[in-house]
Amino acid sequence: MNVEAIKAIYFYEMARTRRTLLQSVVSPVVSTALYFIVFGAAVGSRMQEIGGVAYGAFITPGLIMLTLISQCVANGSSGIYFPKFTGTIYEVLSSPVAMTEVLIGYVGAATTKGMIIGLIILATAAFFVDLSIAHPFLMLFFMLMTAVTFSLAGFIIGIWAKNFEQLSLVPMLVVPPLIFLGGTFYSVEVLPPFWQTVSHFNPVLYLVSGFRWSFFEISDVEPLISILMISAFLGLCLGFLSWVFRTGYKLRN
Repeated sequence: MNVEAIKAIYFYEMARTRRTLLQSVVSPVVSTALYFIVFGAAVGSRMQEIGGVAYGAFITPGLIMLTLISQCVANGSSGIYFPKFTGTIYEVLSSPVAMTEVLIGYVGAATTKGMIIGLIILATAAFFVDLSIAHPFLMLFFMLMTAVTFSLAGFIIGIWAKNFEQLSLVPMLVVPPLIFLGGTFYSVEVLPPFWQTVSHFNPVLYLVSGFRWSFFEISDVEPLISILMISAFLGLCLGFLSWVFRTGYKLRN
C-alpha cells in the first residue's frame, strides 16, 4: 500500500476544498440553516409532535442526511471527473499507484468533506431546535457509512460521466427526489398504505430512518434493517468499482 500516494491525492482534494470554501462548506451550511428557519422555527412551531418529538427536531436528522448525501455524491463525482476532463488522469494511470490507492485518496477526501459539513450542520441545528442524541456512537456510525457509500456512488458517477450534463444528471434529478421522498420531512406512517409500500423501495428511507433512531429512538424501519441496507449498498458500490478497475471501464475516456 503506497501511503504517500494516498496522502498526495487526499491532501490535494482537501486543498481544493479550502480554495473554494464558500462553495464547498459555507453554501450548503447556509442552505440547510434556511430549512431550519422555515421548517423548524416558522412552520415547526405550528406542527404537531411526531412520536413525542417536536417537528423541528424531528426533521433535523433528515436535513443532515439531505446535505450529507448531496455533498458526498457531488464531491465524489467531481473529484475523479475533473482529472478525466483536464487529461491529468493519464498521469495517475501511468504512475506506479494502484487503483485501490486512487480510490482511497479520492473517496477518503469526499467522505471527510461530507462528515465535516454534516457535523457543522448538526452543531448549527442546536441554535434552532432542542436536540438530543440518544445513541451518539450509532449516529456517527450512520453518518460515516452514509458518507463513504455515497462518496463511492459519486466516484462511480464521475467515472461514467462523459460531460458536465451527465455529471450533474444523477445529483440533480435522482438524488433530491429520493431524499425528499425518503421521510426527511415526515414519517411514512402518515401516508396511505400504497405509498407506504412504495416508500420502502426508496433506499434513502432506511438511511434517514436509522439515523433518526440514533437521535430519538423512533423510526419507520428497524435500525438493524437500516444497517443491513446501507451495508448492502456499500457492498454493491465496492463490487461495481472492483469490476471497473479490472476492466478499465471508461477510465481513459
